[in-house]
Amino acid sequence: MRRYRLLICVALALLLLKLTLFAVDETQIVIVTQFGKPIATKTSAGLGVKWPWQGRIVLDKRLQLYDPQGSEFLTEDKKNLIVDSYVCWRVARGPGEPLKFLQRIGDRIRAERVLHDIVWGELSAALGHMLFDEIISDDPSTLKAREMMQSVVQRCQKRARELYGIEIVDVAIKRLNFPEQNKQSVFDRMRAERDRMARQYRAEGEREATRIKAEADKEKTRILAEAYRKAEELRGEGDAQATATYAAAHQQDPSFYEFTRTLEAYKKFLGKDTTVVLSADSELLKHLTGSGG
Repeated sequence: MRRYRLLICVALALLLLKLTLFAVDETQIVIVTQFGKPIATKTSAGLGVKWPWQGRIVLDKRLQLYDPQGSEFLTEDKKNLIVDSYVCWRVARGPGEPLKFLQRIGDRIRAERVLHDIVWGELSAALGHMLFDEIISDDPSTLKAREMMQSVVQRCQKRARELYGIEIVDVAIKRLNFPEQNKQSVFDRMRAERDRMARQYRAEGEREATRIKAEADKEKTRILAEAYRKAEELRGEGDAQATATYAAAHQQDPSFYEFTRTLEAYKKFLGKDTTVVLSADSELLKHLTGSGG
């Protein structure tokens, strides 16, 4: 009998421990309740204690991803745009915030509905005050989407935390698209813009080519003029040296100089089939006939 009593006592002790002690995982937030009313919150991992008649509610404190389908928005200049975004969130862990989440939200499904409304409203308000070219453009200087998203994230974070105990880590746009009925007109406009830029680049290229060609022609003319001037200078110097040489030779021996000059003249005009008609008193004839002095 004593053995059975001991076993019963041990069983009751184990049951009491099971009803009073509970473990909190790294991924959990535990809210202790008494008759359905929250009385304590444990956000750190470890072992917790409660009375046997008290209950507990477990919340997941890990980072969650809400990835809804894209929604259609209208820009300030009345252009339709489909925005595909996502939200990273988790239960806030500040004082009283897990309890706020439990009382106003309760579970992940309702939390995502609330997040959808918050993010949709903020995106709609932000895009409604922006021009289409400030969101999508091939000119980086006109884009303001990054600043717009920073403002949207800040407003979403403030509303979600203050009202629902939700910590929004990030809100980002995955993809921007056009409604099917607007795609062709947008593509036509983009094609026309590309054609305009191509014509502009070709015109600039032609102007640059013309400028380079003109500079090359100018440089060519300068180089040829400089070469002609240098050639004339060298030719003049050569003629001057030749004249000086001839003059020096004439002064040393005038008759020999005259003879060599006559031979040079023969070499220039006498050929194999050349016929020369000279007068009887020609200086050239004297050397040909041997009558020269």
